[in-house]
Amino acid sequence: MSDSRAAVRYAKAILELAIDKKADVALEKDMRLVVSAIQENGDLKDVLGSPVIPGEVKKSILTGVFKEIHELGKGLIELLVDKKRIALLSEVAVQYIRLHEEYKGERVAYVTTAVPLSNNLKDKLLKQVEKLTGDKVTLENQVDESVLGGFVLRIGDLQYNASIANKLDKIKREFTNSI
Repeated sequence: MSDSRAAVRYAKAILELAIDKKADVALEKDMRLVVSAIQENGDLKDVLGSPVIPGEVKKSILTGVFKEIHELGKGLIELLVDKKRIALLSEVAVQYIRLHEEYKGERVAYVTTAVPLSNNLKDKLLKQVEKLTGDKVTLENQVDESVLGGFVLRIGDLQYNASIANKLDKIKREFTNSI
């Protein structure tokens, strides 16, 4: 089983438990905290991925870092440590957030552009995405200069790449294959 499939399974299980205990909103907030803490702290990410550091040390570090999270979040950390899957914590948290947004009927569309989108363009894109999905959608604009122009739109597992960099790459592959 691949790591992403395992992360989705853990996220689904914890979401079902959180909904039963009416703690899904609080846990989503905690999962956002976990994701940002791991992304912003390279040392923490290295500790979680290290096979040399014992699970109990990882557990004590995480319980120290995330003292204020909900009991379900603490239980998830303990479970992942016990199953030797703690390196998946960030991915499980991301999947939990995605699944919880879908459960609430909300979706997040990630738009990557070379420059920040204007408010007018954001509104137009948001209307098109909501019409396409039929769900309430929020738009997050990520700036990546390597896109060169155009955009890359990602909603859940779907991705539409209308970037100049992608088009140039296709031309390069076609040229290379025709030689």
